[in-house]
Amino acid sequence: MSETTNLNHSNALLEVRDLSISVEDAEILHHVDLDVDAGQCLVLMGPNGAGKTTLGHAIMGDAAYTVDGGTIDFDGEDLTDLSADKRALAGIFLSYQAPVEIPGVPLYSFLRTICQKRPELKMSARQFRQRVRELAAELDMDPGYLTRELNVGFSGGEKKKVEMLQLLLLQPKLAILDETDSGLDVDALAIVSKGIETYRRECKGALIIITHNTRILERVEVDRVAVMVDGRIVEHGGPSLIADIDERGFEAFEAREPKEA
Repeated sequence: MSETTNLNHSNALLEVRDLSISVEDAEILHHVDLDVDAGQCLVLMGPNGAGKTTLGHAIMGDAAYTVDGGTIDFDGEDLTDLSADKRALAGIFLSYQAPVEIPGVPLYSFLRTICQKRPELKMSARQFRQRVRELAAELDMDPGYLTRELNVGFSGGEKKKVEMLQLLLLQPKLAILDETDSGLDVDALAIVSKGIETYRRECKGALIIITHNTRILERVEVDRVAVMVDGRIVEHGGPSLIADIDERGFEAFEAREPKEA
């Protein structure tokens, strides 16, 4: 892990400013500030119910979350009022904590369709088949899964491999991984970690890893850490914060005042 002490990110790829988010009239996030630079790995930690997933979905533009105030800028563009599909086309990717099953939609057809919506990723059918099979092999995924219905009957580990396959195929500028390590055994965790490493090495993309468990962080090079409690960012720092949380838990942060990015 590389220690980062400079927290001034005026040229950030992602800039979240004074963001407040509500769900069904209940405010979940309160005046959140967060920056992520291009190519940087930021870990967003906090106890269950802190608002971490809400922030990830708000950045992605999930319509279930209402913006009560603040802005989300990405790659120099204000995305605050844009729909999720437009944010995806701009280069943001969200890996879900619990990927949904979609009966009737073969995985291969789904992957082909989402790639065709990105002009820079268009390729011939033959090239696409080869690329998908290469990625599946790299993720230790049985190629037979490509013809099955999307996530239907897949184990938790296989669903997370599909998320990693999408990540490597789409090559987003920013990937938000929401509790990607949740429910994974040691072998599946190793494969997911390998996917993350490949994304950073080959795609040079930025990452927001949302987690309350430090297990996956043992395998990932982290640049910065932000701690969220009760819908507020209360601490920013380098990777040493992870060891601090491991030792003391989140209670030490609960009484702290919100901090700017």
